[in-house]
Amino acid sequence: MLASALSAFSAQPDMKTFLALLLIALSVPSTARASEVHVPAGLHGDNIEQAMSILARETMAGYRDEDRQRYLGTLFRLQLAAGQYTEAVKSIEDLRALRKDDPSQPPLYLQYEIYARAKTLQATRGLPFAQAWSAVFAERFGALEDKVALQAEFGFGGYLPRMRGDLDAALARTSGKKRLPLAEAVDLIRAWQVHAAYCAFQALFDPALAADDARRYAIDRDTLVRTPEGASIAVLIVRPAKAPPLPALLTFTIYANDDWAWSDAKKAAAYGYPGVVAYSRGKGRSPDAIVPYEHDGADAAVVIDWISRQPWNDGRVGMYGGSYSGYTQWAALKHKPKALKAIATSATLAPGIDAPMEGGIFFNFMYPWPLYAASNRWLDDARYGDNARWAALNRNWYASGRAYRDLPAIDGSANPVFANWLKHPGYDAYWQAMIPQGDAFAGIDIPVLATTGYFDGAQAGALHYFREHLRHRPEADHTLLIGPYEHFTMQTGVPPTVQGYAPEPAARIDLQALRLAWFDHVLKGAPKPEVLADRVNWQVMGADAWRHAHTLEAMATRTQRLCLVPGATADANTLSTQPRPQAIVTQRVDFSDRGDADWTQPANVVNTQLDPHAGLVFVGDALPQDAELAGAFKGVLDFTVNKRDVDVVLGVYERNAKGEYLDLAWWLQRASYNADRRQRRLLRANEPQRLVVEDTRLIGRKLAAGSRIVVTLGVIKQPDRQLNLGSGNEPSDEVIADAGQPLEIHWRGSSCLEFGLRE
Repeated sequence: MLASALSAFSAQPDMKTFLALLLIALSVPSTARASEVHVPAGLHGDNIEQAMSILARETMAGYRDEDRQRYLGTLFRLQLAAGQYTEAVKSIEDLRALRKDDPSQPPLYLQYEIYARAKTLQATRGLPFAQAWSAVFAERFGALEDKVALQAEFGFGGYLPRMRGDLDAALARTSGKKRLPLAEAVDLIRAWQVHAAYCAFQALFDPALAADDARRYAIDRDTLVRTPEGASIAVLIVRPAKAPPLPALLTFTIYANDDWAWSDAKKAAAYGYPGVVAYSRGKGRSPDAIVPYEHDGADAAVVIDWISRQPWNDGRVGMYGGSYSGYTQWAALKHKPKALKAIATSATLAPGIDAPMEGGIFFNFMYPWPLYAASNRWLDDARYGDNARWAALNRNWYASGRAYRDLPAIDGSANPVFANWLKHPGYDAYWQAMIPQGDAFAGIDIPVLATTGYFDGAQAGALHYFREHLRHRPEADHTLLIGPYEHFTMQTGVPPTVQGYAPEPAARIDLQALRLAWFDHVLKGAPKPEVLADRVNWQVMGADAWRHAHTLEAMATRTQRLCLVPGATADANTLSTQPRPQAIVTQRVDFSDRGDADWTQPANVVNTQLDPHAGLVFVGDALPQDAELAGAFKGVLDFTVNKRDVDVVLGVYERNAKGEYLDLAWWLQRASYNADRRQRRLLRANEPQRLVVEDTRLIGRKLAAGSRIVVTLGVIKQPDRQLNLGSGNEPSDEVIADAGQPLEIHWRGSSCLEFGLRE
């Protein structure tokens, strides 16, 4: 310890520091010196920086770790806290050399390297820290390639209050202590070092990054593109500076948020494409009326033609984006813009197919959406995020028994877009005008990449486009990727858990980077990403593996039929390999009973019990060995019902040996639209009916031995969806008085589903 004090004095000849360290060295028993350090005075006062320097120097003297990477990763933090900035940079560089990281990734701990170099420059040249840091940032960050710099930005962000909280908690643990175990000292110093560094540079980062962006990119935030009828489309452009003409990437969206747009466009530019974000007419700087869906295809085609005439574009445009901006790509294709050469869609909705309704059934979660996206030039986050308001609206409407069309009146706020949607309950000309129909898909000859998720509500939309494209153009270059993703994580990144399910490592890929790599393949001749090995690519949940097939049908190597057979008791219904046409299980639903108005849907896809609203439960045998489900399921449902219509929901689950349920797929259908989604055909009450279950969601799951397949079969009656009381009137107009006698439906044992299995 005495040697440590002498060493510290020679490195930084401050007499007070030397004497403090010397006293520590003389006062600590030799048996404690290797594992404990003294708590210096001033740690809880105004001299915390000096106290941390003393603590860091003593901790360094005793700190050891046989793992060289871990040792250097701690050492540089101790050196920063001790004011040994040159040594800290050397430790960071040694750690990078030892790790041999991929040069396409940002340099490890770049934020601390720049901080340390700035501190050195401040000391040696007497510069203010802000000036020194900005100079070092411009040199070190500015030397990075565009793609690397884009990734490196994230290292400079952070939430200071959380860092301060971590530091305060670490300090509190030292209260009243004279000595600290070495490990606690390291944790305390790390918390202080992180907070001190970010406090010093975080306010400097944004202006420094803006200057770096201005050097790398040509930026245009103010252009308005005019349509032939005189409407204005606001666009934001970020493109590589001083580059030759390049293919451009466009996202066309109603979600007008310049921060989001900037991020998307800049990422495209960093990857070597002019990045263009265009807002739907009426959004952003456009002064026109806001009308979701209806003009987007024609307007996107106009923007594409405009891009193709710019000197920075080589005449080729790719479109990308998720959800609404996935829809706008197909809407643009309806107008066949010549310069559109590829689209990459994600979590793609299909108006009239899966939003605002699916299977002819309207979703309440779509009610606030027009108020969010179409009520002003930007986005109404406050109103959209008022979850209490929307929960109360569901509850109040449901409990009141009023017509679904009365939702705006119950809410107390006009919603003309939603009201207009309800005028089109079938897939009529209003919806058909938005995206390609029928033979129009045959003319779509550009490459398409579609990504979706097992838990993505818009999976039905993504599959609609895929199926229709391949149905009308079997040789289409249309690639599908699906994994354990939900609607938003597909666009923001795959977290460790998705609605309670933990994706396997194989599934945790960067979907945005994959999209850009695919564009490199189709627009620049780069190799195709390996995960896109065939037309259909799916991650098998439970197997940590990807599978590939040329068609949806080829996902499975065989099928297994399971029939919905009644049991001896209401809770003993089974899935049987053999149908029993004469067996009947009866379900009764009283639409007059609204006692469940406070019900809410489970938030996760992994649950310990099934939601009672799911309906009848049919349980398969325990699997004697592992089995892999692959592809869509299909089948028929045979029944009679005492009403003229009914809304049916099917759920498919795995129940594992621990009794946990995993949502695998679901299917919604208004019976009167089963034969033709364009035209309603009412049922004949109490006569045999058959629903065809087809074009369903995909399943990719390895079931472990001991697991069971479980199917739920129900009639929709819940506060968050439109109700169909079965009177034969338009469901949006039905009131509780139209419910009449409880609905009684008799399901026959000839109702069977076929599941794909892969061996």
